[in-house]
Amino acid sequence: MKRREILVTLAGLPFAAGAQQPQPWPARPLRIIVAYPTGGLSDGVARALAEKLSVQLGVPVVVENRAGAGGGVGMEAVAKAAPDGYTVGFSAISPLALNPHLGRTNFDPAKDIAPVASVMYTPVLVVGTPAFEGKSFADLLALARARPGQIRWGTSGQATVGHMVLEQLKAVAGVDITHIPYKGGGQQLNDALSGQFEILSTNVAGTQLQQVKSGKFKALAVGAPGRIEALPDVPTLAELGFALANLVSLFGIFAPGRTPEAVLSRLNAEINKALQLADIRNRLIAAENVPAGGSSAEFARQIAVESNNNARIIKAANIRLE
Repeated sequence: MKRREILVTLAGLPFAAGAQQPQPWPARPLRIIVAYPTGGLSDGVARALAEKLSVQLGVPVVVENRAGAGGGVGMEAVAKAAPDGYTVGFSAISPLALNPHLGRTNFDPAKDIAPVASVMYTPVLVVGTPAFEGKSFADLLALARARPGQIRWGTSGQATVGHMVLEQLKAVAGVDITHIPYKGGGQQLNDALSGQFEILSTNVAGTQLQQVKSGKFKALAVGAPGRIEALPDVPTLAELGFALANLVSLFGIFAPGRTPEAVLSRLNAEINKALQLADIRNRLIAAENVPAGGSSAEFARQIAVESNNNARIIKAANIRLE
């Protein structure tokens, strides 16, 4: 190559390199798809996080609610979004760890979704309703053994976390308890208060805790890594010898699969930073939710463990969606 040609080539390199430089992220607003309706705890937490991330990232962060199919509708929207870091989702891990084993997922959880960071977990509360004759978890087991199939256990639906707790308990304790699945929590709670069944498993919430304090519900156990502050005398299912039934509802932020690792890393760091802020932590703790956080890898591992456990339970109990 002649000297003049070399100079011309070199002169063009900086321009070409500059043209290929990726645009700094974020350069425009982000969208958080919340997989639940407006007005609930999950929606409130997502919106609070959006406000903090907007300040930290220096761009607007908007929230869009896409409810349905136990979080599946929202997560499908995330799975099909452009993997550029400008669309993420907020959901429980059920659409990834539970729904696929029931044949109700229109995407590949392993390829189409990238776990970014866990945000919070909600303990599961097991209570005796006015129809429950006993006073403790030991009484529940004793009654179930004495009256096979006669103890009724209400949950918010087939193949929900509360149902998984029940099936794990039945398998380990070898008891026959009748599952009463509801479609959501409203009617379930009303029927529990009127004694239409003996046992209720539900996410911990203010309404249920009020009923425990009033004496209408008897708190028997909680699914949580440790005892919860609102019920310090109530043991966890793990303490009672049912470690596999000691489940929680874990929520987090997810991105579309194939989102660049640099973007995922930045998002993870900013979410963990937001979770350390006092107002975010106080919002979660006041509702008996526990702030989570940690690495993307650990979050992915938690999802994988629960997915494997759910697959085993669903197969062993022959659970089918109605």
